[in-house]
Amino acid sequence: MLIGELAGATATSARALRHYEGAGLISSERAPNGYRVYDERAVVRVRNIRTLLDAGLTLDDVRVFLPCLDGDVAAGPPSPEGLAVARRRLAVLEARIAVQAAARDRLREVLDGAGPEPGRDGQMVEASITKR
Repeated sequence: MLIGELAGATATSARALRHYEGAGLISSERAPNGYRVYDERAVVRVRNIRTLLDAGLTLDDVRVFLPCLDGDVAAGPPSPEGLAVARRRLAVLEARIAVQAAARDRLREVLDGAGPEPGRDGQMVEASITKR
């Protein structure tokens, strides 16, 4: 199948598919006219890549899962390497969330101390930001 067909079958852009190919996650043959031609198995592989990316992994992280990308990646038993990658990525995401939450809290404090917020008609209204 051509790249546009694979993109349509996997709800992925052709640009992303070329990126996955450049990262060594999928492969294609070249037709005489230079077009990329993908095997039907690429549909499963791309869907698995998308599942892992949607779970917060990076393309580098996904490389660990190469041996199981052609099957049902979610149904198979987890490998120690896959679990280690997932745990590291979760730690990174939790650290980022903590930093963002701290920034949100500091901004909320500044706004709470700034007094009422001007309304559209020029009248003062209470700030709509509340502590959670």
